[in-house]
Amino acid sequence: MKKFLTICIIMFLSVCNACFASGLSSEINNVISKSGINRSAITISIKNVKTGKTVYTLNPKMPVSPASVQKTMTATAAFMTLGEDYRFSTKLYKNNLGDYLLVLGADPYLSNKDLDKVVKCIAKEPVSISIDDSVIDDNEWGEGWQWDDDLNPLMPKFSSYNLDNNLMEIVISPSAKGFPAEITKNSNYPVSFVNKIITDNSTKYVLKRQNHISPDIIVADGTIAPNKSEIINIPINNPKKYFDMRLSENIINHSISSSGEFPIKKLNKNYKLITVLSHGLDRAKKDVYLNSSNYVAETVFKLAGGKYASTTGSFDNGLLMFQDFCDKHHLDTSNIKLVDASGVSKNNLMRSDFVTDFLLSTQGFLENELATAGEGTLSKRMLYLRGYVHAKTGTLNNISSIAGYITTRKDNKYVFCIMINDPSSGPADKKVLEEYILRTIYTRG
Repeated sequence: MKKFLTICIIMFLSVCNACFASGLSSEINNVISKSGINRSAITISIKNVKTGKTVYTLNPKMPVSPASVQKTMTATAAFMTLGEDYRFSTKLYKNNLGDYLLVLGADPYLSNKDLDKVVKCIAKEPVSISIDDSVIDDNEWGEGWQWDDDLNPLMPKFSSYNLDNNLMEIVISPSAKGFPAEITKNSNYPVSFVNKIITDNSTKYVLKRQNHISPDIIVADGTIAPNKSEIINIPINNPKKYFDMRLSENIINHSISSSGEFPIKKLNKNYKLITVLSHGLDRAKKDVYLNSSNYVAETVFKLAGGKYASTTGSFDNGLLMFQDFCDKHHLDTSNIKLVDASGVSKNNLMRSDFVTDFLLSTQGFLENELATAGEGTLSKRMLYLRGYVHAKTGTLNNISSIAGYITTRKDNKYVFCIMINDPSSGPADKKVLEEYILRTIYTRG
């Protein structure tokens, strides 16, 4: 009798689950139809966290550009490979001859003030200072990144010489109406401005690098309204030059006698550690998962690749690390393609069913790291789902995506991935569709 009842209960639950999936599918399909967005441009995967079973799919194996949703996977593999105790470290060593060696850690949070603290540990007598920059390679940008984004503050270069976010602050100040504005910068980094900005009734200007003449010549053209200055950040064109310049300034400020040249050397057993300046991973996780930092995501991926391969960090070593991570978690990486860590390049390809499988396998680490409504890139979205949705968003031209975890009002939990690659609809239309699908899952589940 008990066995019969057990079978009946299992059959009943199976029927209920089938009815739920059928009803959910119908409602999501209806939402998509009303949106006017072509179904062939959408890939969706929704799975039950408890059972792992699929409750809705649409083109789940279709590879598309994931935009920054990709960070959910690349950064998670990187953070888990580096480990909770990992620290971005900049170290100063000294040998028996009195020579110093600065070992860089590609610390994305290293500031000039931090560098100054390290320099204070150097003796004032004549010294030789070398640099070990072997922690990651010198490829400073991702494959497929657009050349006209080189002044985008969201896409600075990344290298062993990370300092001050590899950004330079400039201030554009208005003058009298009809007269040129004033452009000032917060460092002596040798960049020049061809200033064509005029003070007028409105603020509308553009900055362009003159790469065909010099990458450190920037043309500023347009107008700025009176009585209000503009403070903006622009990427440093040559991070190593900027780092060396800041290091030289600090050496001079502390009256240290040095040649001002910093040859490249590798750390060896003849050097003894003098001091360490470091930062932990907590801030990096927030910047990647909540604020979608490309700069941090790329740096962390290379560092994890270097740790995995026990050599200089590179994107290729990061790929080896990522593949091994996926193999250990039994994740099928066929028909996906990674050319950067952050999802900036449209050459990246991802499947929605791969994303949800990844979310299932890393839930314990990942779920509470992602933004809920009202935080980070979700700061103005889905506020009615605050605490019920934890997700990573992605946006590129013609592309919108979102992936994460959702707990329904019936306390059921699902992983989801929605990626829309559609040039015929606007950004707002894509975001609205994503939100209506999530609202459907929340209310229907």
